[in-house]
Amino acid sequence: MVGKREKEPALSSIKDRSSEAAERQFALADPLARWQADHHNFARLLDLVEQQVDAFRADKRPDYELMRLIVYYLRHYPDRFHHPREDVAFTRLVKRDPTLQLAIARRMQEHAVIAWAGEELLNCLDEVLAGVVIERSTLEAAAASYLVYYRYHMAAEEEHVIPRAVELLTATDWAAVAAISTEPDPLFGTDFDARYQELRRHIDRISKEAE
Repeated sequence: MVGKREKEPALSSIKDRSSEAAERQFALADPLARWQADHHNFARLLDLVEQQVDAFRADKRPDYELMRLIVYYLRHYPDRFHHPREDVAFTRLVKRDPTLQLAIARRMQEHAVIAWAGEELLNCLDEVLAGVVIERSTLEAAAASYLVYYRYHMAAEEEHVIPRAVELLTATDWAAVAAISTEPDPLFGTDFDARYQELRRHIDRISKEAE
């Protein structure tokens, strides 16, 4: 016996769901793309820092000015604008799935740890550039800690947080993320800050050599 045919949904209902999905996709695209683009840019900068640390370990003279400029940027742009946007996404993600609370709490705590490690490294570089003699191990440990903390944090977000955010956050959630106060990226933006001009040239040169 053939079962009773299920009633088809009204056309207006289908349109409403389609419109809602399109709206969510539109709101999701920009902050999500920015989130991932920021991570890509930050990873490139961390690679540059590591290259200078490797030179240091090989008894060569690192470019301390370049290192300081990178860490200064990472302390002042991501810590002030990128991470606060993530915090909003994290908070809303926990509301959508409370089982993520522990993992999200760890990611938010890592923001504070990264800021602290960045400030420690920045202080070391300032002392070196000012002619203060500091232990080699002190600078090396500060740089290594910063690289480990930052890379682990981004990898955890890319693997565990962002996929869940794409799955669970609504158009309203993404709009709240996008609404967080920000400013144009002073290094990777189209209208970059003059203080980063040499670093921008360095990055562009490396990109061309890699092509």
